[in-house]
Amino acid sequence: MNVSFIAKSQNPIIQTIYTADPAPMVYNDKVYLYTTHDEDNSTWFTMNDWRVYSTNDMVNWTDHGTVLSYTDFTWAKGDAWAAQCIERNGKFYMYVPLTTKENKTSVGVAVADSPYGPFIDPLGKPLVQSGHGDIDPSVFIDDDGQAYLYWGNPNCYYVKLNEDMISYEGQICYVPMSVESFGKRDGNQERATLYEEAPWLYKRNDLYYLLWAGGPIPEHIGYSTSNSPMGPWKYQGTLMEQEGRSFTNHPGIIDFRGKTYFFYHNGDLPGGGGFTRSVCVEEVKFNNDGLFQKMKMTKGIEKGLANLNPYVKTEAETIAWSEGIKSSQNELVGVFLTAKKDNSFIKVRDVDFRSKGASKFFARVGTTHNGNISMEIRSGKIDGPLLGVVKVPRTGGSDRWEVVSIDVPKTTGIHDLYFVFKGRDNTDVMYFDYWRFAE
Repeated sequence: MNVSFIAKSQNPIIQTIYTADPAPMVYNDKVYLYTTHDEDNSTWFTMNDWRVYSTNDMVNWTDHGTVLSYTDFTWAKGDAWAAQCIERNGKFYMYVPLTTKENKTSVGVAVADSPYGPFIDPLGKPLVQSGHGDIDPSVFIDDDGQAYLYWGNPNCYYVKLNEDMISYEGQICYVPMSVESFGKRDGNQERATLYEEAPWLYKRNDLYYLLWAGGPIPEHIGYSTSNSPMGPWKYQGTLMEQEGRSFTNHPGIIDFRGKTYFFYHNGDLPGGGGFTRSVCVEEVKFNNDGLFQKMKMTKGIEKGLANLNPYVKTEAETIAWSEGIKSSQNELVGVFLTAKKDNSFIKVRDVDFRSKGASKFFARVGTTHNGNISMEIRSGKIDGPLLGVVKVPRTGGSDRWEVVSIDVPKTTGIHDLYFVFKGRDNTDVMYFDYWRFAE
């Protein structure tokens, strides 16, 4: 990748692991992004857990690791597919599709006291089962406090959730698959409409939007609108055409600090494809009638919403862009980074050293190699001004760490930072846990 592209690229927003099925949530002036996880080298939807990321600025994303796994449900045998999390009364409810031990699809729920988990299964059984295609749950709480759960492929269902968020009122409701609601699909006897899967319910200015992945395969993102969260729905066309190297897609949309953001996935990372996907984000624009302006996949958000403070501990896994880096996790330090090869790097955007400036740098690092491992700190671009070089001591593994410090030339103002990892002829060059500057 050339330097000019590195400087501009934001999408996909997670490069250290394959992620899909984005489910953004706004809580306490921060965006939390729950994703599925495509295992490396997958040739099917091999997905075992859900992960969570957060951002304060929409350009630097912090990896908080695995938040829930299908193994946390004693009644499930697998398939950690598209999920969504929502907050209510200080608790967090995560709705997940699971294959039961009887080999049936279902939607379960897990509850936590924090957006980072731990999540537990309060029911010990599925929350809902229609008997056919119970995947891709989406949850929404209306202004009057009524919560709704939508899901389904090839059909679309919903229920009214009770205030406890782990039970529902009445019967499972079927959303009529009419051409008026979801558009006409040509040449398919089994599916009359464009609706395929992945419903997502959203409200703006008293208008309800139902976004969904549409067929035929490869999928696009279509949407419908209504004056009620229960429909009837009116088909409004395509939000995003099929693009990228994934034959599936999945919508997620939020309002954050006066802007609206649309999340989706594609297969655009190296090694990416239909079973190794990556989450992306775009800013949304609306027409005067409230309908979406049609969107295309781009390089992503060009301007962040806030600057990053370098004088507090910053997790190494807070990243705007990276190459040659994998996300790892253990009980000792939680999530950390592994630089896989020489010249791997991470980029952090809009780091504000302010007028007083920094003169010292601290980092917790480690390596299994001896003598020739270092981390360069560069300003502005990958080959920009060198702020310092950290010599990485041999610690012996990712379960053993050392905090190192170096002096840096007085640095003021706002800069993008690049951490470049050097270790010629080595693999798994080094481990990186956190960093901090000091005045």
